[in-house]
Amino acid sequence: MTDTSSRQLAYERAYQVKSLTGLDTADPIEGRVVWDPLRSLWNAGMLLAALAQAPLYITWGAVAVFLALSAITMCAGHSVGFHRRLIHRSFECPKWLERLLVWLGIAVGMGGPIWTIRLHDSRDWAQRQPACHAILAHKKAMWLDGLLYLHGRLKLRHPPHFEPGPGISDDPFYRFLDRTWMLHQIPIGLALYAVGGWPWVVWGVFVRVSLCTTMHWLISYLAHTRGPQDWTVDGAVIQAHNVPLLAIPTMGESWHNNHHAFPGSARHGLYPGQIDLGWWFIKLLAFLGLAWDIRVPANLPPRPGITPVSARALSVAAPGQAELSLKPAAG
Repeated sequence: MTDTSSRQLAYERAYQVKSLTGLDTADPIEGRVVWDPLRSLWNAGMLLAALAQAPLYITWGAVAVFLALSAITMCAGHSVGFHRRLIHRSFECPKWLERLLVWLGIAVGMGGPIWTIRLHDSRDWAQRQPACHAILAHKKAMWLDGLLYLHGRLKLRHPPHFEPGPGISDDPFYRFLDRTWMLHQIPIGLALYAVGGWPWVVWGVFVRVSLCTTMHWLISYLAHTRGPQDWTVDGAVIQAHNVPLLAIPTMGESWHNNHHAFPGSARHGLYPGQIDLGWWFIKLLAFLGLAWDIRVPANLPPRPGITPVSARALSVAAPGQAELSLKPAAG
């Protein structure tokens, strides 16, 4: 393989959406949002159960279980397992560990692994285009955006073809999780009931799932509409923003401007003071010998098509990033 081919392959692995094909004929604009009955009933049921029962069964132990399970599933599961490992392959780890992290991801209660990859990659591709559908651009009122996100799904008239690729679509365990992700709250609930009774079930399942699901929508909305930036992505209709106040509850996912600039990076909190609990967890895995080949901006290939918009932006970038990324700004 030539040096040019090697650089191109490294660039594709780090920055391009990997699961979508047929993009030359796909249209990110024309489509409609339809009701998603199963997901809508799930989200509404969890929220109503939480609102009705949480005030009646609040104990210190139940709240502690809610906080602990939320932290474990959101950090190790959703942020590290789903996002940084399964979707972006930003580090390597044993297959058994990947599957454990992915199981913790479905325990959050938002969806299965294959569904999550489709949702992420389709949205990411659409938002990088010069224009996209209004729901992907978050152009609706905040309350309506949340309602449509949690209870509907976008049906594009000309969608791209989705294929998550080897190691995912051909993995029977991941296909099983994608079909049964809701049912996994049952053993969790039974275990909680056996130890702490009904208050632990209310806070460890209903409150946790409803709040984590709602927060996932909220960070998506805020991170694509407002907040500080260090980079812009040239030609993209939607620019990402950092949301400092949500750094801890999102396990570092709220440093979304950094992530849009360097999606292949295992570290999202790139600059001083940016707390990134997901990154700390990956560092712990590396210390234990369970994670390696960890990618960060300094060892990723330079990325054409991003422009620094702050004085500190280039301090974390790979050698050569300055020359490539400053060219668009000069024009």
